Amino acid sequence: MTAFAHHFAFEFKTGLRNASLLFINYLFPMLFYAMMGIVMTAINPTFKETMIPAMVVFTIMASTLLGLPNPLVESRAAGIYRSFKINGVPALSILAIPVLTTVFHALIASSIVALTATPLFQGAPPIHWLNFGLITILTASTCAAIGALIGVVSTDTRATVLWSQLIFLPSMLLGGLMLPLSQIPESIRPFSLLLPTAHAMQAYLGLAYNQPTVFNPMTSVAILLTSGLLAFGLSIYLFNWDTQNSARRGHPVIALIALAPYVAGLFLMR
Repeated sequence: MTAFAHHFAFEFKTGLRNASLLFINYLFPMLFYAMMGIVMTAINPTFKETMIPAMVVFTIMASTLLGLPNPLVESRAAGIYRSFKINGVPALSILAIPVLTTVFHALIASSIVALTATPLFQGAPPIHWLNFGLITILTASTCAAIGALIGVVSTDTRATVLWSQLIFLPSMLLGGLMLPLSQIPESIRPFSLLLPTAHAMQAYLGLAYNQPTVFNPMTSVAILLTSGLLAFGLSIYLFNWDTQNSARRGHPVIALIALAPYVAGLFLMR
């Protein structure tokens, strides 16, 4: 446990000292948040109603989907995990620590957004702060698990960018961040059900803001929880200690099982 705590503290400090991680965990989401607070609220005043959850979800995505996978790939390529294996460090600890530290960074940045959006940009605060906090932790944990899975199955950093953007970009357009799901055409709306951000926004609106939702918010919570557990479990199962080790426990395509809860939701919520 002491070794785990020291490793966690080291990884957490790295997220603050490393320029790339500092930018992706804090500077990038904060700059985007400030820009949206100034520009988007002026163009579309109704954005203030969902500004806080939307910017919190964006902040989480930046840390977990864009920031988490690359260090996993780089550490594996550098042979760091090989030395961990020699010293008896289990794969669970190797993956749990970057996931936890990324979640902590995402929660810190999200707290800044949640506490400043109302006084700075008149963003509507949640009615139920406890529900808001629990949904934020769930969303950060789920996205971090997905980010870890991307890092595990990717062969290089270019692959992590590709897989991360396949989730990040559609989430910006169809995930209910910039435009509420109720305003998205019904012919396109089913694609939103395949995105964790859409379920996070529905959970926020229904359980933290008492607003009407397109999907059942409790079902969205269940989908996020199931997806996060599947993604993290698959990350451990598919974890490869060394890029030169051609013998893998399972084919990377198995990672698609993490999409099963969203596909099931696609049929359940239609």
